[in-house]
Amino acid sequence: MRTWYGNNRVACDVLEEMRVCNKTRNYAPLLSLIEEMQVMANRMEAGLSDLKDAESLRKDISKLKKELRVLEDKKEAEDV
Repeated sequence: MRTWYGNNRVACDVLEEMRVCNKTRNYAPLLSLIEEMQVMANRMEAGLSDLKDAESLRKDISKLKKELRVLEDKKEAEDV
């Protein structure tokens, strides 16, 4: 097993530890490993949701910039 420092642990490593628990029939750490995997999955889902929100915001900003250009052009034409 690897030694981990900080938050560099990945889901595959947690799953591997679960397999070791089953292989050795030592289920004592299993609940904490399940909890750790759940936290990782929640973070991944939240990250995907954030990316989707960011893309939606980029599209909205682009649309609003186009509308602003049209309005600025219209105002400029009226001023002339």
